[in-house]
Amino acid sequence: MTVTDAAPPPVPRSALADAVLERLTAAYASAADAERAAAMRAYMKDVAPFLGIPTPARRALSRTVLAGTGRPGEDDCAAIALRCWRLPEREYHYFAVDYLRRHAARCSSAFLPVARHLVTTVPWWDTVDLLAAHVVGALVAADPRLTAAMDAWIRDENLWVARTALLHQLTYKERTDGDMLFAHCLLQSGHPGFFIRKAIGWALREYAKTDPGAVRDFVARERGRFAPLTVREALKNIGP
Repeated sequence: MTVTDAAPPPVPRSALADAVLERLTAAYASAADAERAAAMRAYMKDVAPFLGIPTPARRALSRTVLAGTGRPGEDDCAAIALRCWRLPEREYHYFAVDYLRRHAARCSSAFLPVARHLVTTVPWWDTVDLLAAHVVGALVAADPRLTAAMDAWIRDENLWVARTALLHQLTYKERTDGDMLFAHCLLQSGHPGFFIRKAIGWALREYAKTDPGAVRDFVARERGRFAPLTVREALKNIGP
């Protein structure tokens, strides 16, 4: 299920990435469990092979891997993420996502093409949603000029790119641009796919925690344009 819509960005040279990847591959490989890996792969619809490391154990290993490695720059973040994404097992992708979530503030708007590559390569909700809310969202919050990119992404034929645009404000709360959110929801209101319909509802449900009246009014006004799944999700905590 590997999907890409552009050539991958070049991997920057990074001594930090060299050290991290050497430690990481050794630590994760030593903890592999073939039986658990098969079950994890089946649960994730065969999106990628797994090593079979449960999340608590994986994150404990990651802390050991990163002990004493110091703070990364943007090139280090890009190198670590892109090199992890070249490895087939999903746990390496999870490591990269966790690393980027931790260090997103160290990346500039120039990191957006890397984020897009990660979103569109071996895409599934388990990585895309975290990248959307905690990496792409952080980049846009730090540089509002990137809202133009989100206006382009919401129209993208790649559903994972569009889903990212829908979810990038998920953690913004009072900083949410409600007009943008509603416009994006309407642009994708006719999408037939589950992952877009669900994302619209999720984004609206999350914004409803901040402005329930605005979400309720929007859904009441535009209800006929949305799938029942979307409406249920949007009003789940606030009612009709």
